[in-house]
Formats: sequence, structure tokens, C-alpha cells
Amino acid sequence: MEPTPPTPEEQAQFERYLIAAHAVQSGVAALMKLDPKLVEEKHMRTGIDMQKAEMAGFADLLINKGVFTRLEYMTAMANAAEDEKARYEAAVSEKWGKPVTLA
Repeated sequence: MEPTPPTPEEQAQFERYLIAAHAVQSGVAALMKLDPKLVEEKHMRTGIDMQKAEMAGFADLLINKGVFTRLEYMTAMANAAEDEKARYEAAVSEKWGKPVTLA
């Protein structure tokens, strides 16, 4: 079965998510440069891939059971990504000793 195309509201939430995800990516890169011991490539990649697979399966299950809508899911994901962005801004700011805004 083909997935249903996103509604404009769902697309807007996805775009919020992408903007925050890019900022998180910038934060990860900054922290890796500032303290290379924070990351081990193989373990990070495996953990990330498995979390994506598990989250996608869990979200699909709950949406299909009618626990929440795809729009509610996308909004929650965008909110969580923005929270993660804020955590990386705080961590990078602390390491650099001055306020940082990630984009």
C-alpha cells in the first residue's frame, strides 16, 4: 500500500523537524571537534540506525491503531527535535564559553 501524501499541516511539522535536525547535526559536529572522545563512530551509527527503525515501527503501529494521528506524531517529533537542538546549543555554548545558536 502506498503511503498517503502529507497534508500541508503535516508537511509544516516535518519542515520544523528538519530545521531542528540540521541544527542538532551542527551541534554534534561542533562537539566532535571540541572533544573527539565523545563519539565512537561504529557504536554511534549502529545506535542511530536501530533507534530510527524502532521508532518508525512503533509510530506506525500506534498511528494504525488510532492512538494518535500522523499530524500529532509529526508535531511531537518537531517539538522533540527543537528540544534536542536547545540541549546541543547549551552543550556547545558551555564548551565554547559563549552563547551559540545552531542552524
